[in-house]
Amino acid sequence: MSALSARSNPSEFLPSEFLPANFLHSESLPAPPRIPRVLAIAGSDPSGGAGIQADLKSIAANGGYGMAAVTALTAQNTQGVRAVHVPPAAFLTAQLDAISDDIGIDAVKIGMLGDAAVIDAVRGWLEKVRPAVVVLDPVMVATSGDRLLQESAEAALQALLPLADLITPNLAELAILLKEPVAADWAEALAQGKRLAALTGTTVLVKGGHLQGGQPGDADAANAAAGNAAGAGCPDALVNTGGLLGQETVVVPGERIATRNSHGTGCSLSSAMATVQARVGDWEAALREVKPWLLGALREASVLDVGTGNGPVHHFHHLQQLQDGQHLTDGQCRPAGHGPAAGEFAAALRAGATGDLEAIYALDFVRGLADGSLPEHEFAYYLAQDAMYLNGYSRVLARAAAIAPTEAEQLFWARSAQTCLEVESELHRSWLSTRPTDSTLGPVTKSYVDHLLAASVSGSYGVLVAAALPCFWLYAEVGSTLHREFLAGGAAGEHPYADWLKTYADEDFAAATRQAIAYTDTAARRASESEREAMALAFRQSSRYEVDFFDAPRLYA
Repeated sequence: MSALSARSNPSEFLPSEFLPANFLHSESLPAPPRIPRVLAIAGSDPSGGAGIQADLKSIAANGGYGMAAVTALTAQNTQGVRAVHVPPAAFLTAQLDAISDDIGIDAVKIGMLGDAAVIDAVRGWLEKVRPAVVVLDPVMVATSGDRLLQESAEAALQALLPLADLITPNLAELAILLKEPVAADWAEALAQGKRLAALTGTTVLVKGGHLQGGQPGDADAANAAAGNAAGAGCPDALVNTGGLLGQETVVVPGERIATRNSHGTGCSLSSAMATVQARVGDWEAALREVKPWLLGALREASVLDVGTGNGPVHHFHHLQQLQDGQHLTDGQCRPAGHGPAAGEFAAALRAGATGDLEAIYALDFVRGLADGSLPEHEFAYYLAQDAMYLNGYSRVLARAAAIAPTEAEQLFWARSAQTCLEVESELHRSWLSTRPTDSTLGPVTKSYVDHLLAASVSGSYGVLVAAALPCFWLYAEVGSTLHREFLAGGAAGEHPYADWLKTYADEDFAAATRQAIAYTDTAARRASESEREAMALAFRQSSRYEVDFFDAPRLYA
């Protein structure tokens, strides 16, 4: 009997050799992400609730460094807009050039533009500088109903839309851009969003805040996606008809906050989306992080007691709660930089996987592989399923490379995807070519790959890499243990699986595993609380599939 079968205490599997004891202070971890440098190009609101004043607060509240180029000056307060002055477009160009000539810009948010000359100036600058992230809030009508863009400038604005990565109109602006009546319900709003996305070739954020009555809340997310009106929620939806998102329409349900203090909500949302997108590199993940923060800003707006009309939202509500010693609830947003410490999330994942590792070590397949008693037909089945699994897994890793937020992560996941295909090819050449095997995709293999593919289209980079991690980590843990057992037993050359057990000593794979753990941990530190919960769930599900995969030969060989 293998010594593996004698293991019974889960603590024997801790700590992991792939999670060094000094992980929390490891210099090998990826450097903390750079604070996004976000430029707001918008009008000024002297009351501080909207325009560049709201933009700068929103950018800071979401962990960015804010800059501003002023397109227009307004005389306004919480009761409405009294006057608008648009400085010469040449002066706006001078502001933009001064910034881009000296400072790297990670994202741009565009708000009120005023007239055609200003729009043309912004368009010319965008075409020259080509910022990585451009969010366009087509400010045309204020919450108060005041017109903020000259009608003669609408054609120039239409020409600007394709240069944006995300367009965030309210329902009135969405209708104006399409020259259609304002949507009466959520289904028509989504349909208009799709038409604008197709027309501009970019992503549109359809906002449910101005809908009359109620729309689906969290319990009715399926109805929201289908466009059915129900409940009293306030959904938002990302729409892209070009295949950029995991699906054409991504609906994020939310609570409707009963408040008159919503001045600057659109400005704040678009600035936050630009900031978080620059940080996480995924529109759905950005929206899922921004939306709870904005709901909290609306919920706590009355605390500010500003003005007698439509007051501003409370951009820094989360910081106030921390200063007051309050604990954040599930519905509130943790401020940027207040996530887990380096290594904390990874350590929690590893602790949670102890039971799965114990289950793997107790399997007949693993014990038989260690002591050489494993039936040949079960080993052949395992190899054939592994080859098919790696084909699907490589596509998942390629997706991770496509949406990774840094170049280093992109290269790592792309190389890992290539390695999967190379290993698959080697399996066929060196192992499967000499063994009669069934090439039918097994039920466990199919379920595992389907789970990973679902994670790959979730829209969240963090969820995707967390789902992919057990194939690195648990496999590396088991392989390392099996290889040590093999060496401890004298590394007998007559062991029927000696050549296979020797492959578990691959230091390159061990190094890749440590890197995958570090990148997943970093993604968790960037993520919102709700996204970290989704990451942990995806990891647990994949860990369970690892157990089932090792046990599948006994059931299906």
